[in-house]
Amino acid sequence: MYPEDLKEQQVVRREKAQELKNRGIDPFGHKYERTHTSKQIYDLFDALDHDQLEEKNEHVSIAGRIMLKRGQGKAGFMHLQDRDGQIQVYVRQDMIGESAYETFKASDLGDIVGIKGVIFRTKTNALTVKATEFTHLTKALRPLPDKFHGLQDKEEARRRRYVDLIVNEESKRVAMLRPKIIRSIQKFFDSKGFIEVETPVLHGILGGAAARPFVTHHNTLDMDFYLRIATELPLKRLIVGGMEAVYEIGRLFRNEGMDAKHNPEFTTIEAYLAYADMQDMMDLVEECLSTVTYDILGTYDVTYNEQTIHMQRPWKRWHMVDAIKELSGVDFWQQMSLEDAKVLAKKHDIHIEKHFSYGHIVEAFFERYCEDEIIQPTMVYGHPIEISPLAKKNEQDPRFTDRFELFIMKSEYANAFSELNDPIDQRERFENQVKEKDMGNEEATEMDIDFVESLEYGMPPTGGLGIGIDRFVMLLTNTPNIRDVILFPHLKHR
Repeated sequence: MYPEDLKEQQVVRREKAQELKNRGIDPFGHKYERTHTSKQIYDLFDALDHDQLEEKNEHVSIAGRIMLKRGQGKAGFMHLQDRDGQIQVYVRQDMIGESAYETFKASDLGDIVGIKGVIFRTKTNALTVKATEFTHLTKALRPLPDKFHGLQDKEEARRRRYVDLIVNEESKRVAMLRPKIIRSIQKFFDSKGFIEVETPVLHGILGGAAARPFVTHHNTLDMDFYLRIATELPLKRLIVGGMEAVYEIGRLFRNEGMDAKHNPEFTTIEAYLAYADMQDMMDLVEECLSTVTYDILGTYDVTYNEQTIHMQRPWKRWHMVDAIKELSGVDFWQQMSLEDAKVLAKKHDIHIEKHFSYGHIVEAFFERYCEDEIIQPTMVYGHPIEISPLAKKNEQDPRFTDRFELFIMKSEYANAFSELNDPIDQRERFENQVKEKDMGNEEATEMDIDFVESLEYGMPPTGGLGIGIDRFVMLLTNTPNIRDVILFPHLKHR
């Protein structure tokens, strides 16, 4: 007996699976040798006409999912879909035999089959495989979504990505382009002499960024660990160790809100280069992202949300204080006390948290007045020291750091700076972060004694950068929601 909640179609398909068994055919078959994919067939034979193909008499073996099926009597057509696309197949009873033709006739959309046959062109000139052998491989017990409506519900598409990839060309395009973008980023950093490394995902101390963590427990050590919110501190230890140029592409985890730009689990690249500074990181980020854009798209102009983004170098470089002054009229170059800054914030209706310092207020002004105005690639630099606990102070104005963030289309894509390598200053900044945590800032980092000790052995002047890979994939694929560039995003239970 079948489960009671099965729909009619599902019952029919289970009965068909049983009929296959009764005829000695395994509904969930075995290995099948392919000679070609659909793309290879088009690449090799699309330039040949009917007569050339007939003369060539090219035999192929293909496999895939039935996406379309038509015909009656003793002949029919179907479209077979594999990883690369679809190819038409012509099936005739007198060529594959009566038993195999029965199997073909009883097959459903979504079933997976193997075909051996000859390449030819139909009367309508469509490149087609004329089947000489038909092999049932897998029975689909559930019907695919309606061809014309597909998976209309975005949440359902994200939840059942396996169906989405079958019926949605765009989802498959994004899924296939993402690894190419990551390979291109790797190739760029490898070509610059960087060494790719792996660092732990479980961290004993919260550090490397301002974010709320996921906490887990290791039974044997009887210790709490955080899923990493950044790869920064382990990578800088490797710079101390003399590796000089390192990078890691990997997952980070932040226990925070979810929206079109944020998923709790996301992918970044962080890279560190000894004897470099913020200016070198600006050049590196600019060159990396423009090079990869051209490598993937063959152009520097990217269409995103109906805007054209110009990724060719050079990009605008804008001091955060200048940006605020230009767009709000407020001048943070003026020397002012925390009280003065609070008065300005109140006047401009900017909410102040208990732990806010002068630097937090500057950042709040930038977020209010500037962030949504930045469309083309712009490097905003000169972040206040209070919000940059790992960046070097600016020599001319120690209220600010040699740090920048890359903004494109109102979103942050990269964060980079001249790394703080003074262990005494670093210890003080960690202590200030601990005070902030005590005052209620859940995103403040913790004191990392071992990292301070590593700096005491001497870290050369170093530039570091982090780039959000998911957002960059969104940009290059013109995908407005981060959950559509991640194959398995996090969603609420149904």
